[in-house]
Amino acid sequence: MKKLAFLVLMGIIISCSTTKRPVSTLRQDELINTRKYIGNFIDYCHTSPETFGGTHLIWIKTTLFNTFGKISAYGNNCKFSPGDKIYLKRLYATPEKQGNWEYLIENDSSVYYRVSDYRFENNVLVQASF
Repeated sequence: MKKLAFLVLMGIIISCSTTKRPVSTLRQDELINTRKYIGNFIDYCHTSPETFGGTHLIWIKTTLFNTFGKISAYGNNCKFSPGDKIYLKRLYATPEKQGNWEYLIENDSSVYYRVSDYRFENNVLVQASF
């Protein structure tokens, strides 16, 4: 009986003891980059759908992407203010064969838009992935 009590006590002590992990492992687990800075907001332009049932797109110009056609989002107007810091935030993978990620473009306050996968290349609207 004493041996059984001793084994149970040792099991409890071993299972409750702390383990020493390297500091770099803790930092790696805690530092998850959820969004990427893509510049300060400068301006936007809106394009209407070319076909019935199409989507409205806003084309966003930032200090890092200073030409229209690189960043597009779904929407009719843009409520970002000039000088706002703009971030690209990765949300989740869509359930497709490729498992593409969904992205949001947001500022420090609560304004955000879902990023579209359309771009202007050589004056043609093309669908591209990030």
